[in-house]
Amino acid sequence: MSSQYDVLIVGAGIAGSALAHALSQSVALPRRIALLERSLAEPDRIVGELLQPAGVAFLDKLGLQGALEGIDAIPVHGYAVVQDGRIVHIPYPDGREGRSFHHGLFVQGLREYAMRAKGVDVIEATVNELVEEEGRVVGVKATRSSGKEKEVFRADLTIIADGCFSNFRSTVQGSSARPSNTRSHFCGTILKGARLPIPQHGTVALVRGHGPVLLYQISEHDTRMLVDVKGPVPSDLKKHIITEILPSLPNQLHEPIRSALSVDRVRRMPNSFLPPAPQTHKRGVILIGDAWNMRHPLTGGGMTVALSDVYILCQHLDKVNDLLDWSQMKDVLNKWWWERKGLAATINIMSIALYDVFGADGECLTVFQDGCFKYFERGGESVRGPVSLLSGIAPSTSLLAYHFFYVAFYSIWALFVHPRRIHAPRANGESHMNGTSNMTENGETDEKHSDMYIAQTPSILDFPRLFWLSCRVLWTACVIFGPLLWTEIRWW
Repeated sequence: MSSQYDVLIVGAGIAGSALAHALSQSVALPRRIALLERSLAEPDRIVGELLQPAGVAFLDKLGLQGALEGIDAIPVHGYAVVQDGRIVHIPYPDGREGRSFHHGLFVQGLREYAMRAKGVDVIEATVNELVEEEGRVVGVKATRSSGKEKEVFRADLTIIADGCFSNFRSTVQGSSARPSNTRSHFCGTILKGARLPIPQHGTVALVRGHGPVLLYQISEHDTRMLVDVKGPVPSDLKKHIITEILPSLPNQLHEPIRSALSVDRVRRMPNSFLPPAPQTHKRGVILIGDAWNMRHPLTGGGMTVALSDVYILCQHLDKVNDLLDWSQMKDVLNKWWWERKGLAATINIMSIALYDVFGADGECLTVFQDGCFKYFERGGESVRGPVSLLSGIAPSTSLLAYHFFYVAFYSIWALFVHPRRIHAPRANGESHMNGTSNMTENGETDEKHSDMYIAQTPSILDFPRLFWLSCRVLWTACVIFGPLLWTEIRWW
């Protein structure tokens, strides 16, 4: 059996479903579109649950804003960053809002738009292989959920959107493919009835010696907790969270976390970085979404990049009168490559750079992390600039470089003039002096369960060592940012 379409999309996730709907809206060039998905049941994932303000804006541009309705989506107004019991408020600028939700409900909402779209066939089928003729991809072979025989679906253009575990990435990109790098794993569970330090804000907790913890509300009563765990992943994740992570989190979260761990399993998801590569290796097929480009989910920018890519790509595909003309398609891919750079490169670079700082693996990055927190405490542009970058509101790699290296130099300056916080565990019955304790749910300190942090001002005898450490911190900043920038400016 064989079916003929203009466009065939493999994968009905965020990018695939949005793309199918967007392509169907073309009035000048109505096209027949097939959207193939292995299972149309509601997905169950622990990431892809926070949409930044720029992502909400692209959803509106694509006419898909209704996908956020009726799924108990929570408005998100910014972030709260917690470190050693201290908290800094990082609101989105100008009253912008993001949304957080159960991933599966949002995907089902997007699929409903695709199913209602004119000229779109949503088909539940497992794609087994690409079909090639004379060096060009002309479709796929797939097995419907209701059958056993492979069926050929042919199309002028095949778009692969099958996610981070793509089965066709290497086939499509060939020698131009870039290696992915798994930096860590997010281990997640859902807290019931938890109260975050600042309601309707994502919470990022910086844990000394470990990766950051991300918490955000995804429905009225559910709060997602994601614990970043560096390899190797402990065999007993629940014990790791309770003994190593829990003491560094705000006290009002302790009981909800213990309750969640007692009744639910801890699920894991690899945090991978995959730089984008030019898509000119194989004619007739292109990649989109996580199948092509991934970044660390710490900054919650993946869906924003995907929706941006869909919007830009559709603008150019609407001008192509013959999808079989690969010279036209190469021109489209080239324009798409450069137009997406502002937003995609900013979010990609920031996700890894911020993860390296928040993970603080080593003395230099610990200095960087402390300086970053103090930088946020300044408020004003020191908050507005970074959060505008993170949320996609200000897609500018030059602005990102400015703030990143400003933080580096500020961290160095703080080494010499700010008192250092020396950790000293408290003995039973010892009074709390010159320390910072954990916060209670009322914002007060809890001395019973806190440790002491002694403030110690550097003396002139410390300056030679601090000068050498400063050089290492600056070098570390260059080593982090430089290679990440290089992955984005390469076009070959």
